[in-house]
Amino acid sequence: MTGALAAVAAQRVLPVVTIEDAGAAHELGAALQAAGANTVEITFRSDAAAEAIKVFADQGFIVGAGTVRSQEHAEQAAAAGASFAVSPGLDRDIIERCADLGLTPLPGIATASELTAALALGISTVKLFPAEVVGGAALIRALAAPFPDVRFVPTGGLNAQNARSYLELPEVLAIGGSWMVAPALLSAGRWDDVGRLTREALAL
Repeated sequence: MTGALAAVAAQRVLPVVTIEDAGAAHELGAALQAAGANTVEITFRSDAAAEAIKVFADQGFIVGAGTVRSQEHAEQAAAAGASFAVSPGLDRDIIERCADLGLTPLPGIATASELTAALALGISTVKLFPAEVVGGAALIRALAAPFPDVRFVPTGGLNAQNARSYLELPEVLAIGGSWMVAPALLSAGRWDDVGRLTREALAL
């Protein structure tokens, strides 16, 4: 397991952030650190992603780039200081480019066939996405039987109410969630709420 994945595993709950204004990254980072988080995923769902990744990396976070859908995203992530790259799907070109750049790939899968393909590429830790839609904890239990050496990072549809059902599974390395860093909280600068929700999430 790489250092980046070890950090994700140690934290167990990975805040998945979509930030529209990189200027807010400093305050967000401070709120997350005060709550005990040192690993975060910044998604390429906004134009501010690369700049925000740099801010978080400079603050000492282990940063994952999320929604990495192209080799260009991987290149931007690496240049900004990301340590790992999270993709919604499984793409050989992205995985190989991540290897070139020194990024740990965390590709998304939703089926046994995609998981088989990931293993063929040397990937044994995968993101299950969108977790709640494709079968949730029940799917992880089902896949774990024929694939006992795989570890999952389920993301998509997780919240404070269902997170524990995933975290209780031994096959789950960590979970990804955005409820503690919801866009409405960020746009309103509700850093106290971000901190409280993050502390509660990490306590799970």
